[in-house]
Amino acid sequence: MIDSRTGTIAIGGPWFEDLAVGDEFDAPAVTLTAGHAALYQAITGDRLRLPLDHHSSRRVTGRAEPVAHPLLAINVAIGQSTTASQRVKANLFYRGLVLRRPVHIGDTLHTVTRVVALRQNRPQAGRPATGVAALEMKSLNQRGEEVLHFWRCPMLSCREPQAQTGHADDLETVGLAVTPQGVSAAIPGWRVTELTRPWCGLKAHAIEPGQRFSVEARDTVTSAPELVRLTLNVAMAHLDAHLSHLGDRLVYGGHTISLAFAQVTRALPNLLTILAWESCDHTAPVVEGDRLRSEVTVIEKRELGDGALLRLHVETWAARGEPESEHRVLDWRLWAWSA
Repeated sequence: MIDSRTGTIAIGGPWFEDLAVGDEFDAPAVTLTAGHAALYQAITGDRLRLPLDHHSSRRVTGRAEPVAHPLLAINVAIGQSTTASQRVKANLFYRGLVLRRPVHIGDTLHTVTRVVALRQNRPQAGRPATGVAALEMKSLNQRGEEVLHFWRCPMLSCREPQAQTGHADDLETVGLAVTPQGVSAAIPGWRVTELTRPWCGLKAHAIEPGQRFSVEARDTVTSAPELVRLTLNVAMAHLDAHLSHLGDRLVYGGHTISLAFAQVTRALPNLLTILAWESCDHTAPVVEGDRLRSEVTVIEKRELGDGALLRLHVETWAARGEPESEHRVLDWRLWAWSA
């Protein structure tokens, strides 16, 4: 927008009224480096083995370049998509995310975001108008190969507090379901069995559907803006408390997911990688300083010649205040490969 008095051009993200189905956005491509990996590790404390152990990564993957943590790649793709959702108030869900091929340090990711559906929320007394935008994201590597394809659904502010846009698309039809066949197709051709046999801890053969794990050690959310900046996320509510409806900076949902998965790796220490997100719902907001704990349920197990596919249900709770109050903030169903 141009200020008519000064001629100054205001730089900011689109309001809900500015979006139309079919709009496309992109962001600078990002080459993942050892610096990205180190900062991601410092923020999350994740114990996924192969991104930490470059020697084992080379032997298992057959590539000289270390494998990148799958959530580092996913978080960068999400961050690249936030050009369309700078005015986000909350991200309601992710759907259909499949990591179609591994990402390695040195790979370059380019993400294009397309608006596929719009729905204005029902008016609420005393609250300015908002709407929900369904976004489809596709990420390619430097060879033009598709790495990620997924959908997410941010809630955005309207420019006019009493806006009536007429947008009423059905969001239930957005996205494709993750299927076991799609997950199986995403399994990399890694050499696993012999190389992972010395690893200690719970192995795939001992994991059974119905097992539930509760991770006692909690993680306090810190460095939230740093992960936002690392991943090119430009959502204003994550950086400026005055632009968040909480009166405090809204923690980026991928930060909550990353800390939850770091806790999953304590329960299941021999996971090889994440292959897909079946669904991922943020059930309540998180702010910096919250203390997160997670519980993991094994929903399904599919035997492989070298380990097993695990369908996991991860629930995460955030505690804050003194005395503490706790509320569930994450309901996440994913597929992972375990040795």
